[in-house]
Amino acid sequence: MIGTDTISRVIGQDVYDESGEKIGSAAEVYLDDETGEPEWVTVRTGLFGTKESFVPIRNADLTNDGVRVPVSKSQVKDAPKIDTDGHLSPQEEQELYRYYGMGAGTDTGMQTTEMRTTGMATDTDARGTVGHDTSGPTTDNAMTLSEERLNVGTRSEEVGRARLRKYVVTENVTETVPVTREEVRLEREPITDANIGNAMDGPAISEEEHEVVLHAERAVVEKEAVPVERVRLDTTTVTEQQQVTEGLRKEEIEVEGDTTRSASYDTDPDRRA
Repeated sequence: MIGTDTISRVIGQDVYDESGEKIGSAAEVYLDDETGEPEWVTVRTGLFGTKESFVPIRNADLTNDGVRVPVSKSQVKDAPKIDTDGHLSPQEEQELYRYYGMGAGTDTGMQTTEMRTTGMATDTDARGTVGHDTSGPTTDNAMTLSEERLNVGTRSEEVGRARLRKYVVTENVTETVPVTREEVRLEREPITDANIGNAMDGPAISEEEHEVVLHAERAVVEKEAVPVERVRLDTTTVTEQQQVTEGLRKEEIEVEGDTTRSASYDTDPDRRA
């Protein structure tokens, strides 16, 4: 059971359902106006604890790990949406009783008793944490500083294309070729004892024709296609140095309030040195 003497240990604690599954963190405890006993606790759920739901703590237990409530996480998720404005009206309280299947309070007349939130928060909870987080559930006695690091790599992407194409051109080529031809040459020979027989062959006086065939060479052109070279496209890798500039964020802290001096803490170990 959780009483008024243990309320300070509830605020900021992790809240678990009846099966041991974590629901969120305890934000505020609501007391019965008549009895002054704790009746409800608001639990921060959702991303970064941005949503608060009412959970009954009448029969809840406070353990070393946190607060264990007698309802399921799914019930809390679908609980009625009621503003956590520090006060519960009787109608809002009855709506919560009906949803969780609880009796309408004890003989204190809880069904008509308005609720109020506790203003109780302690600078040191059961886990020894000094102070508590104002932006979310209390975790421990320190906050984590983060900064962005620049991880530079390379990726291959298409930057252009090269195309190999062949086409036909015509050029004039002149070659010199020797050619021969036959011409007629008249040869005369005197009558001698060697040719007198041929000379006297036939009639003494007659008409006669003699014919000879003349030959000549002509230049003949013939073309043929022959392979002379093979050409292909290839790529070569060239490495060059390229500078990359990017803005990086990092977290720093300032101490405000009643301190002897204000200081900024830089997470860069080189600058701290």
